[in-house]
Amino acid sequence: MRLLLISSSIVHGYGFLDHAEADLRRVLAGVSTVSFVPFAQHDHDDYTTRVRERLAAMDLDVAQVRTRADVEQAEALFIGGGNSFRLLNALYERELLDAVRARAKDGMPYIGSSAGTNVATPSIRTTNDMPIVYPPSFDALGLVSFQINPHYLDPDPSSTHKGETREERIREFHEENTTPVIGLREGSMLEVHDRVITLLGAKTARLFRRGREAEEIAPGTTNF
Repeated sequence: MRLLLISSSIVHGYGFLDHAEADLRRVLAGVSTVSFVPFAQHDHDDYTTRVRERLAAMDLDVAQVRTRADVEQAEALFIGGGNSFRLLNALYERELLDAVRARAKDGMPYIGSSAGTNVATPSIRTTNDMPIVYPPSFDALGLVSFQINPHYLDPDPSSTHKGETREERIREFHEENTTPVIGLREGSMLEVHDRVITLLGAKTARLFRRGREAEEIAPGTTNF
């Protein structure tokens, strides 16, 4: 497999996908057209246009995915961010999950950002999104064996907010589940090349395992 799982498309101080451009270019080397899945957002055409304009600066064409045939014929697939429940529901409704999974496991480059990263994991149960629609299942593509929490935020010791921190929510997940969770901070991404998983970007990630203290993972670390 060749996956690039990005925490977020926009990072403070950068334009849309700017922080990930070098990694996108490497993963998409030899690709001329990227098939884009816009289902995480309401206006599919507007979202596709935004991605098309951005990737044109990298000499890449963009085709909007609408049907299973679009996935089966894709050179590379990019699933964009938005609401993870809406995205997964659309993938179920259009019967695309099996096709995406098969193509990705066959070596087609898969780019995910935020919600697109969430659906690459076993389930969307560690998303930050509200369940604005109800998919048939929370089970997702399962391209990796761990969960991801994109946009991971560290607790702010100066905050007076009394709601759960992101870490507390992940620990609640582990009260009911055993799957490891990677808290992927904005500006970070995971590259999966065959069986090698590498943390990319300028920030560390936080690895949560049930019954163990959380670990900080440094950029460049593999197979953690």
